[in-house]
Amino acid sequence: MFYVPENRDPSLPHDPIKAIVAPRPIGWISTISKDGIANLAPYSFFNAVGGRPPMLMFASEGFKDSARNAADTGEFVFNYASKSLSEQMNNSSSNAPWGVSEFDHYNIEKADSKIIAAPRVAEANAAMECKVTSVIETNDVEGNLTGAVIIIGQVVGVHIRDEVIRDGRFDVNLAEPVSRLGYMDFGLTSELHEMLRPEFKG
Repeated sequence: MFYVPENRDPSLPHDPIKAIVAPRPIGWISTISKDGIANLAPYSFFNAVGGRPPMLMFASEGFKDSARNAADTGEFVFNYASKSLSEQMNNSSSNAPWGVSEFDHYNIEKADSKIIAAPRVAEANAAMECKVTSVIETNDVEGNLTGAVIIIGQVVGVHIRDEVIRDGRFDVNLAEPVSRLGYMDFGLTSELHEMLRPEFKG
């Protein structure tokens, strides 16, 4: 099968692209508005974009609350979405109106960040405080704005629960991350397979 995205084959009623690009880590993003209202929402267009300094990005299809708050205040927090918090994470994806705090509405406990004003999810196995470095409005191949926006932030503080550190490593099996697999599907990590990078031998 081959198709171009704007003319998807009718035998594919649901867009498969998000399922093909999977699993994707979930960026559970907390922000605070200029009016001091805390916001919390998951984004499956999320990833790390650099290590020195550490940088994270999330993309929003439209200037939704998290993107707007991050652009306005210059900060956001990435909260680790794990199996034990999957219901709270999913609840926070609802289309709550502007001015409603998902923390309060869904009784998700928040904790103060150390460096920035935006709060974090208190029970998250990890959280990273970020300061915004770039706000990019994307365009298509013809130069038209798509409506999507990419927020890139530099990690300025890292929180990790002691319970998920083993032998000096953040243990993914203990942390139990939830990933997005496309459609309404989510995945859990149940097994790790370690592969070491080989030395090149010419």
